[in-house]
Amino acid sequence: MSRKQKKTLLRIGLAALLLAGAALLPVEGLWKALAFAVPWLVIGWDVLWDAIRGIAHGQVFDEKFLMAVATIGAFAIGEYPEAAAVMLFYQIGEWFQSVAVGRSRKSIAALMDIRPEYAVVLRDGEEQELAPEEVAIGETIVLRPGERVPLDGSVLEGSGSLNTAALTGESLPVDVGPGDRVISGSINLTGLLRVKVESAYEDSTVSRILELVENSAEKKAKVESFITRFARWYTPCVVISALLLALVPPLFVGNWGQWIHRALIFLVVSCPCALVVSVPLSFFGGIGGASRAGILIKGANDLETLASVDTVAFDKTGTLTQGSFQVDAVHPREMEADELLDIAAAAESHSTHPVAESIVKAHGGHIDPARLGEIQELAGLGLQAEVDGETFYVGNGKLMDQVGADWHECHLAGTVVHIAREKEYLGHIVINDALKPDAASAMEALRKLGVRRTVLLSGDRQRVAEAVAKDLGLDEVRAELLPEQKVEEVEKLLEGGAKLAFVGDGINDAPVLARADVGIAMGALGSDAAIESADVVLMDDKPSRIALAVKIARKTMGIVRQNIAFALAVKFIILILGALGIADLWLAVFGDVGVLILAILNAMRCLLPVKE
Repeated sequence: MSRKQKKTLLRIGLAALLLAGAALLPVEGLWKALAFAVPWLVIGWDVLWDAIRGIAHGQVFDEKFLMAVATIGAFAIGEYPEAAAVMLFYQIGEWFQSVAVGRSRKSIAALMDIRPEYAVVLRDGEEQELAPEEVAIGETIVLRPGERVPLDGSVLEGSGSLNTAALTGESLPVDVGPGDRVISGSINLTGLLRVKVESAYEDSTVSRILELVENSAEKKAKVESFITRFARWYTPCVVISALLLALVPPLFVGNWGQWIHRALIFLVVSCPCALVVSVPLSFFGGIGGASRAGILIKGANDLETLASVDTVAFDKTGTLTQGSFQVDAVHPREMEADELLDIAAAAESHSTHPVAESIVKAHGGHIDPARLGEIQELAGLGLQAEVDGETFYVGNGKLMDQVGADWHECHLAGTVVHIAREKEYLGHIVINDALKPDAASAMEALRKLGVRRTVLLSGDRQRVAEAVAKDLGLDEVRAELLPEQKVEEVEKLLEGGAKLAFVGDGINDAPVLARADVGIAMGALGSDAAIESADVVLMDDKPSRIALAVKIARKTMGIVRQNIAFALAVKFIILILGALGIADLWLAVFGDVGVLILAILNAMRCLLPVKE
């Protein structure tokens, strides 16, 4: 608890003791009123002062005004114990609210701890400890074991392990070495690292994450906006109804005290604070719980939409696949597979193309530069290379046609690299982008959640896209699409009234991420396009987190609806009972404070982790 919360709790305890003492005093009349006025003022002076200030500023109809009018009215008709008790229990409810919000903010604070306090920079051969904001792009920072990475960059020297749990929710350390990228907010567990800074602090991963979480409350859900509007009209209507209840019936049946008492019950139970507090708290808790799981949801409106998603469209590369190529098969015609791979690797050894790098990696052995002669890049076709004194052509089918080689298509899907010696066709190598380990299980998890349609929107060839969709069990495939064509396909999917989420890598998919009902950026650490365009950012590369995000959203929305239904139902029943003279002020206190506390406790369930 904060110091303020502790003081409030002490005041509640003191007021409770004074109230108990007043109830035991053998006094009547004015002395009884004074005895109960003491605990009433001890516990409620701030409520009365806020009500007066609200009236002075034209903000009349709020819960402070209702409590002030109800308790003063109770004193006026001689209901002294009820007046003091109503104020006491109202403050207990406010204290519960404060503690609940504090706990929710504390859970968010665990994410806020990723903010780095300093950076150790190498300047003029010396180490200097500076604020991260003072470090320029291109400078070298030093990371010792136990230190938090202050800025995004790449490792120049050293090797070690990074704890990225606060960013991705992944507990396993990530090994890094020279050339590997490190992200701000992670913790260096082992080894001394020297890192070249690649982004300013304000553009770093940690800075953008903190900004996202801190601003998430500004994007209200439709149900939140409805509750705000509802309270704005509901409270004046209740005050007017209570006034009519106090004044109109006595004109016909008399007994002014009884009807004023009923009107006070009406005022106490009508306070909308259970809705006004529990609904935003539920969204805040849901967003906080998602953050701890490595899922950043930009606002309550995005969480609300995510809960109703029934169609999910996916990009392929970097989303369902790992975005790194590997050799799947080597099909020689009249030589050994290793010999064909050796020729291709030698020819491709100086290329930085991902396909070439995958062939060299699959070869694994050392390639002697002395074996190589002239190498010529052939735009859109492949390359011509001299290897061991002979001329080889390595590339696509068009290149084989151009040199007159008798080639054939491969029965396997993927990127096929053909190899020919002069006009003699030697065989081909099949290369594919490997599927992510949890991609298939992610599709199954979405189906179990009731997602009725999964669609692959890919810029890759139809045959490759269909193979990926078949392996993962996706419902539809639309391939060979440019970014603007992906937007057109999403428009078509939305025509049937679907609630659609698009999952992409956030770099070339920014337009379609922005157009979908919910844009989800996959594996987008450090991607400006993802942070800007997506509504949800998954802080690791796992497709399985999509289903987890939907579960969290649905759980949160379920709790929001429970609180709304429960609060309105209880209040409506007690309002009717109060108007009929069946309910007393004590039941009215439960209808206000009791419902508030129960709604807050229910909202706190949003902070609990959800099983994947």
